[in-house]
Amino acid sequence: MYADNTLTPREAVRLCALGTLAANPVSYDDLVYAVRHFVSRITGPSLELMGESIELLRYEGLVEAEENADETNPTLVITDAGNEVLDTLLRANFRSGSSDLNELVIALKFRFLHQLPKPEQLNQIDLMMEACESELARFEDLRRHHEGDPGHLTGWLDHDINRLESRLDWLTEFKLKLEG
Repeated sequence: MYADNTLTPREAVRLCALGTLAANPVSYDDLVYAVRHFVSRITGPSLELMGESIELLRYEGLVEAEENADETNPTLVITDAGNEVLDTLLRANFRSGSSDLNELVIALKFRFLHQLPKPEQLNQIDLMMEACESELARFEDLRRHHEGDPGHLTGWLDHDINRLESRLDWLTEFKLKLEG
């Protein structure tokens, strides 16, 4: 993890693989496809994000082949150590700002959020809301600073501010549903 307890690209891919296996065992090939499909649909093709090896997860004892599994395409299951790592990854912080990695982490958190206890789910939503509020404040400050400038920057900033306000509203409603 980065020093601020946020996920690196490698850890985001681990979260995707381990979360997928926590739902149910899948074959090695199907896991590779599932991770590649999900990650590339959020971020687009990225060598940085596709570098994580499922074989490395096996070597580290986070996943293992089922007994009597096919040697060429074994069915993999998450281990207790893998579940501990998954839990740690799901509880990681969020970075402020908009990036492909942040969008991937948010999507992964929502995909696997149900695997955390309810209080921790609410904590994760609070972290997302804080990151969104921080980003919104930055864009609003930039918008105020460039008020009256020629060009189209303020129009673009208005668009992003509306997007962030909409996301914050959605997160607030989602949190209320979780609490209720």
